[in-house]
Amino acid sequence: MPTIRVELFEGRTPEQKRALAAALTEATVRTLGGSADGVDVLFFDIARQDWATGGVLWSDKGAPPPASSSS
Repeated sequence: MPTIRVELFEGRTPEQKRALAAALTEATVRTLGGSADGVDVLFFDIARQDWATGGVLWSDKGAPPPASSSS
């Protein structure tokens, strides 16, 4: 089964990551078959100063929105 790599800005809560890992695993098993035990989800937290879009660092684009813990 696959390994799913998720790159996102740092600041997400463990609860948010847990919910995303469960949703990605469920969708993968539903789409590809197999067992949930065969799906790996890897999270890579990236600092805003380490990510640029259109040649502009995200840290230069202003304050990030607050992390939400709602599911």
